[in-house]
Amino acid sequence: MQIIARKRYLDTLSVLKDKNLIKVATGVRRCGKSTLMTQFQDLLRKENGKVSILAINMDMPEFRFLAEKSRKEIYNYIIKHLKKNITNYVFIDEVQNVPEFEKLLEGLYVHPNIDLYVTGSNAFLLSSELATLLTGRAYEINVLPFSFAEYLEFTGKTTNPDRAFAEYVRTGGFPEAVRLSAEGNHFANEYLQMVFKNIYDNDISKRHTIYAEESYQEVVNFLIDTVGSSVSAGNIAKVLTSNKKKIDNKTVSKYIDTLVESYLFYKVNRYDIKGKQHLATQEKYYLVDLGFRNALLGKELASDAGHLLENIIYLELKRRNNQVWIGKTNDLEVDFVVRNNKGFTQYIQVSQTVQNATTLERELAPLDSIADHHEKLLITMDYDTGTYNGIKKINALDWLTKTEK
Repeated sequence: MQIIARKRYLDTLSVLKDKNLIKVATGVRRCGKSTLMTQFQDLLRKENGKVSILAINMDMPEFRFLAEKSRKEIYNYIIKHLKKNITNYVFIDEVQNVPEFEKLLEGLYVHPNIDLYVTGSNAFLLSSELATLLTGRAYEINVLPFSFAEYLEFTGKTTNPDRAFAEYVRTGGFPEAVRLSAEGNHFANEYLQMVFKNIYDNDISKRHTIYAEESYQEVVNFLIDTVGSSVSAGNIAKVLTSNKKKIDNKTVSKYIDTLVESYLFYKVNRYDIKGKQHLATQEKYYLVDLGFRNALLGKELASDAGHLLENIIYLELKRRNNQVWIGKTNDLEVDFVVRNNKGFTQYIQVSQTVQNATTLERELAPLDSIADHHEKLLITMDYDTGTYNGIKKINALDWLTKTEK
């Protein structure tokens, strides 16, 4: 298994190169942000062998001394290492570990000879304070673990897509977990358990007061076990309390916020299609990588395969830079209302299989009830395709591996 180019992200960085914006790569720890930046630095060197690159990784031992310095000292360190009269490409990995990083970025942004790139593993990086300082000055690139297409490229498992997909669902797309899975699934599981602990220790407990670690883990497990289902803090608190894990709504809500902030989960709100308004209740949460499901709960592909497929489809929609909501149409639910950056809208329903006539009718009903002209897709693992009253039925693996135009 060799390192693969994260083409979608590299293309975005190439377009933004030399633009007067801070390029901010965000995402869960160990998803490949640092490797992405290294790949982009290599591209810069190929374009110009004399390019000036200053790369600082705050997680690396050789740069940890900077974490103990003041923001002004770090600024002076960077300025001291710049070359004069040319553009300097400055990369700061895990910038949230820099004291007063918001003001550091503001100072570097206004320097005339700097094109600035940063990464961070916590949504605090784009908190209200930084957003206020850098309004209109930063562009976020949210990096995810390997997509299924990237997984196939990385592993070379292209002869049996169904088998490869089952392995992808079990192992997930963290690059190192995929590499370790070749030696045995338990190695991948142990690695993902370590990644989760690292996220908890560095991105969650350091920034938030967690009163009971056991209760926190129960909330994590509940969300993992219910991906693709509408949940609320009140519902989770009620279920856990009934299982003798007493916890209140406010605490559950706080814990969920920390999980979203650390990019372990993505929150998706509902949208009333007919009323054309956003709704504030019955949101869903999708797991950043299904490998955590097996590693933390000991669960592989099972009876909830449809929800796992839904989770994977959601993540792919995110990778393709779409806005995504859960659709409400009368009393029915559409899995995804999707809008891309060109204003193109799609309605997507996801089901493991619709070979049963009753299941097919149930899955088509929400899409059929929408009166507008936007594209409607039914994505399943079935290999037979077709069109039903304008609704296109397509195969999930074909959709996941297609090249975007």
